Amino acid sequence: MTTNLRLKSLSRTALGLVLGLGLAGAVAFQPARAFAQAAEAAPAPAVASRVVPQAEGAGPALWVIRDADSTLYLFGTVHVLRPTTAWGSPRVDAAFDSAEQVWFEISNPDDQMAIVPLIQQHGLSPDRQLSHLVTTGQLTLLDSAARSIGSNAVQMDVFRPWLAALTLSVAPLTAAGYDPRSGVELTLKARADAAGKPVHGFETIDKQVRILAGMSESEQLAYLASTLESYEGATVELDRMVEAWASGDVATLEAVGVEEMQSESPALYRALLVQRNTDWADQIQTLLAGSGTVFIAVGAAHLAGDDSVQEILEDRGVTVTRE
Repeated sequence: MTTNLRLKSLSRTALGLVLGLGLAGAVAFQPARAFAQAAEAAPAPAVASRVVPQAEGAGPALWVIRDADSTLYLFGTVHVLRPTTAWGSPRVDAAFDSAEQVWFEISNPDDQMAIVPLIQQHGLSPDRQLSHLVTTGQLTLLDSAARSIGSNAVQMDVFRPWLAALTLSVAPLTAAGYDPRSGVELTLKARADAAGKPVHGFETIDKQVRILAGMSESEQLAYLASTLESYEGATVELDRMVEAWASGDVATLEAVGVEEMQSESPALYRALLVQRNTDWADQIQTLLAGSGTVFIAVGAAHLAGDDSVQEILEDRGVTVTRE
């Protein structure tokens, strides 16, 4: 693999987080300096229920699981989107409207303040500064990227590598018009609240933080290096992912957002997708043992590939059908 191809693959690994970890949207709300200064950040603006532009064709993929007294819908999401992204679908709207309860990765995707104390606990390391862990060239890239979001390398020097990487993964996207307030979870959460639908989460935001914070330092530094090298092209790559997602092209999502991560960062792939998908499949089977209609919306990367939630359920004898 040439250097350029490898960096392109690594950039896809970094952007795979936008399809696979709700935490990415939470970080996009917060300025880097709020974490670095350990200050109380201002609450994020409330997300009102909004009209989503209608997708061409069938729109994003939707799956369903049924038994005698249960209907469970599975819908893949993107955690940050441009407000103009056309992903509305009568098919998805009907499934959502029919649901008695809604499940996300976390139950409070709209509570951005919840992340601040967790980041301060697990994302900052004043005694082991970034400038002592990266090369001079990487530090220059970091400073340039940080300045584009109103920060700098000095302010981010206390960041652990995973936090610097995640923050800078999201930064060029927000500059290009991607907004967590337009992400699928926050849009659906506002709809659920307006309709009085109970909202649940498969895990907590604390657990999501610990997924990245629990990686070894060498794995975190590899993630940071890939983010810095691919910073300029990040938006182009995500545009391709979003286009595939909005058109229901799961094969492209698998190739771009899942297989690259599996190949280039096996540890991240296991922690981010395999282990969590397995846990969620357990919880979905518990829901299936009950009754009623449930709408489940999780990052699209969890619903693509050989280790997807659907594949795990199918291996256990649960029939999952694409609508």
